[in-house]
Amino acid sequence: MTEEAREPQNEAGAGAEAGAGAGAGAGADEARRVRVVLVDDHRMFRTGVQAEIGETDRTGVEVVGEAADVDQAVTVITATRPEVVLLDVHLPGGGGVEVLRRSAAMMADPEQPVRFLALSVSDAAEDVIGVIRGGARGYVTKTITGTDLVNAIFRVADGDAVFSPRLAGFVLDAFASTDAPPVDEDLDRLTQREREVLRLIARGYAYKEVAKQLFISVKTVESHVSAVLRKLQLSNRHELTRWATARRLV
Repeated sequence: MTEEAREPQNEAGAGAEAGAGAGAGAGADEARRVRVVLVDDHRMFRTGVQAEIGETDRTGVEVVGEAADVDQAVTVITATRPEVVLLDVHLPGGGGVEVLRRSAAMMADPEQPVRFLALSVSDAAEDVIGVIRGGARGYVTKTITGTDLVNAIFRVADGDAVFSPRLAGFVLDAFASTDAPPVDEDLDRLTQREREVLRLIARGYAYKEVAKQLFISVKTVESHVSAVLRKLQLSNRHELTRWATARRLV
């Protein structure tokens, strides 16, 4: 996977989120296979994930398709009907939530349900809660190891919910009450990518730093910031920072 994914980490723990006895590793039951589609707009990341988990004889995971945006994702998922989709939150065309919305019938299929596991660089509460409300069965970040990701895939395929510990807290807090949290109409005007840019800018990142974090150009960052300011009717990044801080987005 990425350099980030190979670093020692405290992700589930990933072991806790994935659990023992799933299908990963050399000791996996060779008869068990899980068909997976990878959805991420970064080709190099998809290639890394494929290298980590795609050796079917070793992992039990068979990657049957890839997609880089919402339309591609829906097309590939419909054509292949995988058991699990690894879904990035931020995608061209409306984000992971839009993929979930357009895949609702396949998720609800009692005979062959398609289940979704979010795999994202973002650990923001609104991203986690958004895709879970959309129907995803779990959410892990891209610091997860290949072995733990395979375990998570098998658990989701079996119908379990899988989260990194910190992210699970967001979900528990959000659903602790029967009352749904109020809808933030201003925030809903922003795309998933605009929210991510907003969060980084509000944290004090320079445009070049935001571009590096999100693997996009500085010019694209500038375009997203302009769109955010326009949609929220703000004048500058200082007002943007105050706006984001007031909503606990930073």
